Amino acid sequence: MLIPVRCFSCGNPVANYFDEFVERTNPVDKGGKGELIPKVLNDLGISRVCCRRMLVSNVELIDEILPYPRY
Repeated sequence: MLIPVRCFSCGNPVANYFDEFVERTNPVDKGGKGELIPKVLNDLGISRVCCRRMLVSNVELIDEILPYPRY
């Protein structure tokens, strides 16, 4: 739901890169720049496979969960 602050495997911080990653990889019609994921990750300086996995595999579900009441 929310991006983890640190990588589960190595402990490097990854949450600070998430906003720029999403902005640059979203398609142009959704307000992004439409860049390729490997190029963006290389530009951000994320070289470890485990940290790259944290950003690429994250799914934003918070907007789908918010309408439901909490009991």
